[in-house]
This record gives sequence, C-alpha cells and structure tokens, in this order.
Amino acid sequence: MTWQGVDKRIFPRANYPCTVRIRSKGSAEAFRTKTENIGCGGICVILPKDVGMFNPVEVEIELASANEQRKISCDGTVVWVVRRGQVGKDLPNSFDTGIEFIGLKPEDKLLIERVVTECLQKNTSSKSAS
Repeated sequence: MTWQGVDKRIFPRANYPCTVRIRSKGSAEAFRTKTENIGCGGICVILPKDVGMFNPVEVEIELASANEQRKISCDGTVVWVVRRGQVGKDLPNSFDTGIEFIGLKPEDKLLIERVVTECLQKNTSSKSAS
C-alpha cells in the first residue's frame, strides 16, 4: 500500500517525488533515489540497502517550488528502516528509510514548507473537484 497524503506529525509531510542523494557519513557509497514523502522534519526514501538505524547521513535534495528551484544539503539521522516485501523472488530487496533532518538552514526549511503547502493545496483541491 502506498502512503497517500499528509501524516499527523509535528511537521506535516506531503507526497512529493523529488531526486535525493543519500550517503552514510564516512562512506564513499551514495544512493540516488526519489522521495516517498517530505516535510520540514525529514524525508522518507526507498533505498536498495539498509543503511542502519540511527546512522548519520548526508542528504542532498533537488527541490522546486512554484517560485524557485534549489539543491538543499544537510545532515540527517536514519530514524527508522522497514524492509519491503519482495514481489518476485529474483527482485532485489528495498528498504523504506525515514531520515530526520539535522542542521537544516532556515531558508531551506522555508522552501520545504512552501513545497509541502503547495502539494497539500493541490491534493485538497483535486479531492474537492472529484
């Protein structure tokens, strides 16, 4: 089942697929993926490998609102990992991974807030039009 909308957290999250790069601190291995959801407090991504609970990571997000496009970089901490079930036995594993932002710049937080608000408004207006 795919997550559909906003979560009841301190920082609401929106289903907003943008490109993100995750790299464990001290590792040369990096993963490029898409976000499952994003909020001012963190992101959920699908990774091909379990990078480990509570491990520090570096996060780069290519983010665009209606008015601007920017690459956001900050540190993060892996706060949860859930292994996804395999559909076919020859398919590789994947891991839903929740990452909390650490040291997010105020202007980057504002951009994420705008993006989340835009997504939630689009979602609300498309549901009311149905």
